[in-house]
Amino acid sequence: MKKGLIGKKIGMTQIFAENGNVVPVTVIEAGPCVVTQKKTIENDGYEAVQVGFGDVKVNRVNKPMKGHFDKADVAPKKTLKEFRLDDISEINVGDILKADVFAAGDKVDVVGTSKGKGTSGTIKRWNFHRHRESHGTGPNARRQGSLGACSSPSRVFKGKKMPGRLGHERVTIQNLDVVKVDVENNLIAIKGAVPGPKGGIVVIADAVKKA
Repeated sequence: MKKGLIGKKIGMTQIFAENGNVVPVTVIEAGPCVVTQKKTIENDGYEAVQVGFGDVKVNRVNKPMKGHFDKADVAPKKTLKEFRLDDISEINVGDILKADVFAAGDKVDVVGTSKGKGTSGTIKRWNFHRHRESHGTGPNARRQGSLGACSSPSRVFKGKKMPGRLGHERVTIQNLDVVKVDVENNLIAIKGAVPGPKGGIVVIADAVKKA
């Protein structure tokens, strides 16, 4: 990985390309991110940089984290994330990383938390079919069918697809194109959809598997 940023999803819009085509994009406020810690092989066994995004009041930070930020001489940040970069020799604690680390045409992976949809049935959660609604099914058209054998094994196996919580999980979208970068406002326009609601925190990094 050569570069990475923490950002906030602003919403979706569209951009007109030079050939007149409409490109749907997600606008992300990427940065400014401040380097809060630099990890080295000597001290930590691996090389990485920890960056923070989003201001938070001092009284909202517990004492261990306050000491962590005081040691780095930076203001408390709401979100912290580690990036294992290829070369961290030129990055120091306190440096500010902005949206200009990315450029139009870059391939990126975006990680976010999908929208939570609460408890959902098997049709919505697992794309189950409805039962026949002709004779004998009763008011059970949207319920799942048999859960398994009767006397053997006399239990329901783990992992059985059943009703339960849907959404609110970590989702990674790979190989998205950076369409435009607004350096002055720290905005990045990425082609396509990005997981999470408006205002959700996302992580942008170099594409691991470039198409």
